[in-house]
Amino acid sequence: MYTLSSKLRLFAIISMVLGLVGVVYGFLSVPATVEEASEVLAAHEEHHGEEASHEEANFVDEARQEHGYSEKAMAHDKDMGHEAHGEGEHMEHVLHQMQTKPWSAVFVAAFFFMMIALGTLVFYAIQNAAQAGWSPVLFRVMEGITNYLLPGSVIVLLIVIFAGEHFFPWQNHELVAEDTILQEKSVYLNFPFWLIRGIIYVIGWNLYRHFARKSSLAMDDAEGDRPYKNLFKYSVYFLAFFIVTESTMAWDWFMSMTPHWYSTLFAWYIFASMIVSAVTVIAIVTVSLKAIGKLEFVNDSHLHDLAKFMFGFSVFWTYLWFGQFMLIWYANIPEEVTYFILRIQEYNPIFFGMIIINFVFPIVILMNSDFKRVSWFVVIAGVFILVGHYIDIFLLVMPSTVGPHWSFGITEFAALLFFLGLFILMVGLGLAKVSLRPKNNPFLVESEHFHY
Repeated sequence: MYTLSSKLRLFAIISMVLGLVGVVYGFLSVPATVEEASEVLAAHEEHHGEEASHEEANFVDEARQEHGYSEKAMAHDKDMGHEAHGEGEHMEHVLHQMQTKPWSAVFVAAFFFMMIALGTLVFYAIQNAAQAGWSPVLFRVMEGITNYLLPGSVIVLLIVIFAGEHFFPWQNHELVAEDTILQEKSVYLNFPFWLIRGIIYVIGWNLYRHFARKSSLAMDDAEGDRPYKNLFKYSVYFLAFFIVTESTMAWDWFMSMTPHWYSTLFAWYIFASMIVSAVTVIAIVTVSLKAIGKLEFVNDSHLHDLAKFMFGFSVFWTYLWFGQFMLIWYANIPEEVTYFILRIQEYNPIFFGMIIINFVFPIVILMNSDFKRVSWFVVIAGVFILVGHYIDIFLLVMPSTVGPHWSFGITEFAALLFFLGLFILMVGLGLAKVSLRPKNNPFLVESEHFHY
């Protein structure tokens, strides 16, 4: 049985405390007035020169004109903050973006760790619904990781609720009154319905986790197969529920940050990032536990299969990224291509660098079948994958909420530190509660003797 060490517990608590201090500093240090925002911009201009400042203020309109934007289309894109402002209106918008930055930093880190727990829960449900024979020896690891889901999902829900107009321009009634497109979408994008959906997501995901864990533990002492049948049944129902709620969650919490923009691949794209990050963490936790003498019943064939999923879903994510980008960029429809113009113009190094991290490195490291059995190869690939998909979530949020006024500073690092500490603490406690070897699963013997 695993025990959360005092050193690891202390590290998690210190990380949370330091992270919380940094996050509070981030919220307190943002400009409070237009004058303060002007001073920040002036300092930025002095550092980067007048030409860079001019480009920052005008690059979007110029780029959009180059891509065939009509005046009507430009006027309709108020939700992205790219319309021509008067000086006062422009500075108010800049102030709004600067004040949104700490909210965005916290949300990126919070969602990143929550999606790992949620993705692990989905992977766990898939294994149970498919009656997979290779994976039962890893079920306790998966259940331990999903122990983070309850606090993680509640925190994410609270962030999106209290961020309000910082994230979601459709919550601004004055903007909606002037925007025909937002008025047409108001049947779906209205706060009461949006809030109800968010609560349903969090309750539904956590209910499955609760009953699945309960059935899994009951299986250890059960004489019959009723707990196993319950787990199978719950998993099938949950997967049907998840298919719907993951899609609407992606629309509600990400796509609606730029409500004029849409992509039919978007929900799949979020899912791919979620599942590859989850499998990666399962592999890293498995390697870590084996390194301290736990999980002696897990062999290199199990690690090989996890690495195959890491490899396969990295390719799947890249396929979705390219499919979404290529089709939108080639079609050159103003309402769609705007999404990528901002990211290419202002986030260029990390926008394209993310592709190298999330695709090239996993391909190079995990292409060889033998490397998938080597723990440190898998961990190295896993680190690249996790860094890459944090950047992926960063790029989903920051351009839509703070525009060109982004950076990776104290607030972003502090948010990562806080949620990393909370994640380590919750996962450690989840792993420590029960034996890491599940009992009485009908596929357990097959799993323990699995060889590929």
